[in-house]
Amino acid sequence: MKFNPFGWRKRRKTASVDAPPPRHIAIIMDGNGRWARRRGMPRTTGHAAGAETFRRVATYCKNIGVEYLTVYAFSTENWKRPADEVSSILQILEKYLAEAISTMERDRVKMRFFGDTTVLSSKLQQLIRETEELSTQFDGVQVNMCVNYGGRDEILRAAQAYRADPDAPTLLTDAAFSRYLWSSGVPDPDLLIRPGGEMRLSNFLLWQAAYAEFYFTDTLWPDFDERELDRAIAAYHARERRYGDVN
Repeated sequence: MKFNPFGWRKRRKTASVDAPPPRHIAIIMDGNGRWARRRGMPRTTGHAAGAETFRRVATYCKNIGVEYLTVYAFSTENWKRPADEVSSILQILEKYLAEAISTMERDRVKMRFFGDTTVLSSKLQQLIRETEELSTQFDGVQVNMCVNYGGRDEILRAAQAYRADPDAPTLLTDAAFSRYLWSSGVPDPDLLIRPGGEMRLSNFLLWQAAYAEFYFTDTLWPDFDERELDRAIAAYHARERRYGDVN
């Protein structure tokens, strides 16, 4: 039976709070290796379990009305990991995209990729191109996957693109600069979630997360579920967003 990347079962349509969900949720999917180690398994098993969690969470976000979901799938720093682990992560991504392509028309899910994908394998680059091309036909939830992505790298590349653009505006504003980012056209995240117990951004969405609400949990990513996401959304709604206003 072919696996549906966005879930077979129809899940409940609302989160645990009455208010609408955040428009854009970003997640640092952390803790796969520790999850596996605690069970005496190789780290690659943890990444496979993390991929299943991503499918469930993406399905739930789609069902409750989240418009954008951005996930940290593979960072520029991840290349420093052992070669077999890097290979496993990228193979899991290949498998996911191949399965996603087969169900995108039915699920109406759009996908975009943030990061320098030119260094990836030709097969993975082809899957990314095909996925993004298909996505132009759909109007459902948009899943942004950060692959070979680093926030500093994104900002540096945006600055270089601005300098090289003969039509660049003379007055550089926040809005104008944002058009040179990989996330161009995507609203900034409202809620940024990091499972795994760490309390840092790890070079993720440094520009875009300026006014995001942060939610940290000790739950490792493979154990993160719909109920945990409900808690994060409830915490988000309990806060007052000020966007830098101290009053």
